[in-house]
Amino acid sequence: INVHANRYASAHASGVVQDLFLNALPMINLDNVYLAGYVILLSAIVLLAVYWPNKLPFLLKSIGLFVLIRSFFLVLTHLSVPLPAVNNGMYFPAHTLTQSLSGGDDLFFSGHTGLPFLMALAFWKNRYLRTAFLMTSIVFGASVLLAHVHYSIDVFAAFFITYTIHDLAVFLFKKEYLLF
Repeated sequence: INVHANRYASAHASGVVQDLFLNALPMINLDNVYLAGYVILLSAIVLLAVYWPNKLPFLLKSIGLFVLIRSFFLVLTHLSVPLPAVNNGMYFPAHTLTQSLSGGDDLFFSGHTGLPFLMALAFWKNRYLRTAFLMTSIVFGASVLLAHVHYSIDVFAAFFITYTIHDLAVFLFKKEYLLF
């Protein structure tokens, strides 16, 4: 579903729109932060699931719900990536890699911001993991804004939508959450 949603969003992407924050922020190449950082985030989630196998059912189901709901939003909201038009023609080569992996126009809402926030909510009772995942969410959100690969609404809305996804997962997957 996610692959088809990405393809649809990319095929139907509209033009670039203005963004208050992006117009004010300089464009900085932070590809290593949001590309390698995401791989590290996913690896950390896998390691936590291996360390605590009882957490795996809820993690898989809540992440699956996250991807499913995000796919729905991708089909509804398909703007073009806010570069290079908004960014005075600046273009970094790794954005081509990003676009080839995701389609490039899968913007609303930011998965880079939302997924670590979902993990912070899931591991809320563990102060260290909660703090690490919250910081990761903030760093990723800032990096995609500074790199101009997401609009500000994509990043800010991710927190609100992800909070709802977490609560929905707790409601839908009660048995798995109790194991968690």
